Amino acid sequence: MKEYLIVSGRDINILYPHVNVWGFGIPLYLFIGGLAAGILIFATLFYLMGKDKEFPVTVKIATIVPPLIIALGLLFLIGDLRHKPFFWQLLTHFRLQSPMNWGAWTLTIVFILSLLWPLSFIDDMIEYFQQHNRKKWANAFIWIKNLIEKVRIFKVIVDWFTKNRKAFAIITLIFSIILGIYTGILLSTMNARPLWNTPILGLLFLTSGISTATVTIMWITDNEIERRLFTKIDFYTIILEMYLIFQLFFNLAQGPEIQVKTAQLFFGGEFTAIFWALFVMLGLVVPWILEILELKGFHVPVAVPAFLILYGGLVFRYIMVYAGEISSFLPSPTILH
Repeated sequence: MKEYLIVSGRDINILYPHVNVWGFGIPLYLFIGGLAAGILIFATLFYLMGKDKEFPVTVKIATIVPPLIIALGLLFLIGDLRHKPFFWQLLTHFRLQSPMNWGAWTLTIVFILSLLWPLSFIDDMIEYFQQHNRKKWANAFIWIKNLIEKVRIFKVIVDWFTKNRKAFAIITLIFSIILGIYTGILLSTMNARPLWNTPILGLLFLTSGISTATVTIMWITDNEIERRLFTKIDFYTIILEMYLIFQLFFNLAQGPEIQVKTAQLFFGGEFTAIFWALFVMLGLVVPWILEILELKGFHVPVAVPAFLILYGGLVFRYIMVYAGEISSFLPSPTILH
């Protein structure tokens, strides 16, 4: 007869040695949340600064993206649940001690605000698309406007939101920042994973989300002044992101042995190549150099650095989720004979 002394819980079947309990939908969900939050942060901030006429793509046009991708992110989130038909129960309860519940409520509130924000500028958006010969987009928003006019409750809500847009801009800005930070906080609340167990993660995910939003606006706009401004913003955002990454590894290296071993996943371990080559080099350094060249007057197709930053943001979240699941404070199980 064998006697088992379980000191880590690693004898639980279906969990160990395969600890990847989250599918690829979760990194996608975190990426989408950060991107949507970043776009809304810029839209509301520039509106409050009175820049809505000067930078129409930032304040109005780019905000078409957040409600579309948040809806997609919610589908990824629901698809990862064990009991999918009961997802709605996350919104019928509010538990202060549940990070997932906080996230569900935050994402829902931001989704509603992200729907109303572009609708409050619907006349301006129709005019913009007509002036830029985007007939399909113009016709789509004309159809949406007619639908709002026909359904009284929609018209009342949109008119009320438009009338109080400044107040809602402040609310949307606050909740967008919360959403951007939450995508990292969701992981950092799980104290059993040393890679995630750091307050830096929330700020790092927010910074990465802002960077992806910056290049999205750069990619969409045809205004040279607007594009150049956001190239400068992303230039400094990448510097901040690289500093936070350095700080993350520095803190791990100065911690106890298990945190040092966690850092080794990225310095000779299984995530070394994918992190430093595919994320840091291709997703940060190369687009950063391209942005320097662009600011110096060289012609660089905007799609190239924009795509690399978006690609890097997704790879970064993929790495952080899966490397974090592998990292653990717990030792291997001990078996007594």
